[in-house]
Amino acid sequence: MAGADKLIAEFIGTFMLVLTVGCNVITGGPEWAVTSIACTLMVMIYALGGVSGANFNPAVSLALGMAKKLPWNDVGAYIGVQVVAGICAGLVYGGMFWNVFNLAPAAGFTWVHAALAEIIYTMMLCFVVLNVACSKMHAGKNQFYGLAIGFVVIAGGYGAGHISGGCFNPAVAIGIDTSSAGIGWGWCLAYTVFEFIGAAIAVALFQACRPEEKQGDDVPPPQMYALGSRLVSEFLGTYMLVLTVGLNVIGGSKAPVWSIAAGLMCMIFALGSVSGAHFNPAVTVAILASGRDCISAKDACMYIPVQIIGGICAAFTYVLMENGKSFPLGPGKGFSWTQAAIAEVVFTFLLCYVVLSVATTKQVLTEYFGLAIGSCVTAGGYAIGAISGGSLNPAVSFGIAVSGGTPLNAVYYSVFEIAGGVLAAGIFMSTHATEYVKDDQLPE
Repeated sequence: MAGADKLIAEFIGTFMLVLTVGCNVITGGPEWAVTSIACTLMVMIYALGGVSGANFNPAVSLALGMAKKLPWNDVGAYIGVQVVAGICAGLVYGGMFWNVFNLAPAAGFTWVHAALAEIIYTMMLCFVVLNVACSKMHAGKNQFYGLAIGFVVIAGGYGAGHISGGCFNPAVAIGIDTSSAGIGWGWCLAYTVFEFIGAAIAVALFQACRPEEKQGDDVPPPQMYALGSRLVSEFLGTYMLVLTVGLNVIGGSKAPVWSIAAGLMCMIFALGSVSGAHFNPAVTVAILASGRDCISAKDACMYIPVQIIGGICAAFTYVLMENGKSFPLGPGKGFSWTQAAIAEVVFTFLLCYVVLSVATTKQVLTEYFGLAIGSCVTAGGYAIGAISGGSLNPAVSFGIAVSGGTPLNAVYYSVFEIAGGVLAAGIFMSTHATEYVKDDQLPE
């Protein structure tokens, strides 16, 4: 049974998380509210992860129990404390502001839309937790776990918050619903079911990507996961990236690029040790063209179709979640195809060059690789978003174009983006010549 120290840690972390949610919804601005919530989760994970594991979420505790990472006795105790903490926090912010807000799907959306939003992003949250904090590959071996887990909230909050409210946590849902019981109560039960479904899916995907977790095998050497696991990884990472793109754009997010970059970063941290976390045909081409031994030509020919299929599946998912809405791919208003081409080539080059430099060298970044690569989307998205849309990824381009009725444009964009990847490979080979010299041939 969990000790008092662990239960107190779970109470404090969950209380602070739900209190931050309430304060931001009632008084915060749409630009930074989600970031505030994500940062609270991140810092409490770093503060209390060594005490209780920093679940702060019944869905996470359930996922850990199902994956045999947390004893079932502790799962029950954790969930009970988390729910009580959520309710207490809801009553505190209600009393502090003498104002509350109701939990329900947003106007224009049904329970189906809310279910998809809560299931998918709770799955993402639990999946990232399992990979970065609990897997045999990573547990206790990294310092990026808090950043990776906390920033899932940025991806999902800005992306899907306009549909369901973006709880992704039964303790949050129950705390909000209980504090506003005077104006209606009950949606928290449905949200809890949605979130628990997301947790169960996360466990299944975790075991599919990392079969050693289910089979009890030793951790495979780096880059030695079976092709099936790597393809699941590439599909899932690309799917979550493109889904986050579409939801942010259609939903009119106040921080779309920030959310998309966070989503990419989190999935890179989660799956980089499985497939290399390319999630982008241009990245795969760049790595292959640079002559790195990270991937064979045969495997690259499998990665690229899976990434594009993942992007298209994600696009049709966001169309479903957004009541049939989509958007076209093409140059922004007032900009030419030449300008869009230059923009896509240059900033896809930046993305691919950074991937090659931080993730394929002999001395790779061990802690900040996901942040470095994800931040390329922040750079490119804000710099050229108005010019070309800032796709930087043929899988994103195909997803947007196929669902948005401009499929031929995806071909043009992909040519620009692949050119950027090939350019990155050529320049990398020039600037990192020592990477191609055998260790025993280097001067002493």
